Amino acid sequence: MIEAVAAFVVPLVMCIVGAFSLFGKRPYFDHFKDGAVDGLKTAVGLLPTLVLLLVGVKMLNASGIPQAISELISPAAEAVGVPEGLLPLLLTRPVSGSASTAMYSEILSKYGADSFTAACASVIMGSSDTMIYVLGVYFSSVGIKKSGYALPCAIAVMLFCIFFSCFICRLWF
Repeated sequence: MIEAVAAFVVPLVMCIVGAFSLFGKRPYFDHFKDGAVDGLKTAVGLLPTLVLLLVGVKMLNASGIPQAISELISPAAEAVGVPEGLLPLLLTRPVSGSASTAMYSEILSKYGADSFTAACASVIMGSSDTMIYVLGVYFSSVGIKKSGYALPCAIAVMLFCIFFSCFICRLWF
């Protein structure tokens, strides 16, 4: 019964919106068109930022720097309770969502879905975001050239997410 109703909800809403657009007293279609044009202008304005971010992330991953850094800081990370297997994820998460998703998938396959490392990775993936991408796209879309304290605050929040995620997972395991 619910599936039958759900199958008709979207077409019904589309028909109602179409009827309002055609027979309404206001120029709804013109408003929709103006909004679409503004959205397209915003998307075109974001293209240089997106291309720069994508090229930078690919170059960073191809250089092998994340692997070298994770080997370098693994003893310190283990000392503060962060599993060594999380380090590649932690280095890619602030920069690239797709690369961190690939690292997350690799963690799940390498350590198993029920492991402590996978649990920490799952909580981190759910509680953090790609801060460089978000800051770059959001600030460039509104024309902010100086981000002020946004990046240091984002880094502090990311570090908090990492340590608190590992702490919560230690309480559960």
